[in-house]
Amino acid sequence: MIKLTASRASGKVKASFVLPLTETPEAVSVLGDFNQWSPSADPLKKRANGTRSATVELQPGQSYSFKYLSEGGTWFTEPEAHGHQVNEYGETNSVIQT
Repeated sequence: MIKLTASRASGKVKASFVLPLTETPEAVSVLGDFNQWSPSADPLKKRANGTRSATVELQPGQSYSFKYLSEGGTWFTEPEAHGHQVNEYGETNSVIQT
């Protein structure tokens, strides 16, 4: 799940990436255009409510490609993303629009 909220202080959009622990028992990171696809930039942290989440600040009015990467090396998309597109490797990325 993705939650978008406007940040009045910075003028950016806060994007929260949320996954249930039941679907992601191992560590997961969100990688995308917004963090140069770095596995260590935005790990999803375990929450007391039974989820993992990470929040990043993005420029408004933009479109960003992203995917999740599990600790075991499995890539997966966000079913509730704003869209999906095929990347240069013939694989599918999720898309978020701010």
